[in-house]
Amino acid sequence: MKTYTCIICDQPKPDGIMICSEFICDACESEMVQTDVLDAKYPFFIHRMNKIWYKMNA
Repeated sequence: MKTYTCIICDQPKPDGIMICSEFICDACESEMVQTDVLDAKYPFFIHRMNKIWYKMNA
């Protein structure tokens, strides 16, 4: 089974989604969509997701 490294948790996982050739595991995706914008972890997710935008604009 092929695994990809999640851009959020940096762990190799077999299941998740690809966004602009970057992988987000199912667990991180689930946590992100349930995180309120006022939650302390929200900025962490934004920072990690920036990898996608930086790569697109490179």
